[in-house]
Amino acid sequence: QERIVESGGGLVQAGGSLRLSCEVFGSTRSMYAVGWFRQAPGKERQFVAAISAGGTEKSHTDSVKGRFTISRDRNTVYLQMTSLKPEDTAIYACAARNTVTGPYYTTAADYSYWGQGTQVTVSS
Repeated sequence: QERIVESGGGLVQAGGSLRLSCEVFGSTRSMYAVGWFRQAPGKERQFVAAISAGGTEKSHTDSVKGRFTISRDRNTVYLQMTSLKPEDTAIYACAARNTVTGPYYTTAADYSYWGQGTQVTVSS
């Protein structure tokens, strides 16, 4: 049974930085494609970034390109967020899909396992 643990959220001033971590616990032989999604109050869940199981392919949504960077070290995936803006305020959730090969996935329905989410608040 896979389990996802996220950490790194918090309160930061506009222009600041945070690094979110997502650790996927499962079979030691399994590989996972991982994505980050966020949901602000009153808004729909939004794709933020994704990385392939091998870490060679990545995608970032347009609104975070140049500011956020997704990376991984085995089954721990990081989302480095810089130049944060108040509109980045949301609950950020990590999702994983068990896959040996294949690219990243940008749709929530493509993922099987989800973390509880971590709050990111950016003050103006």
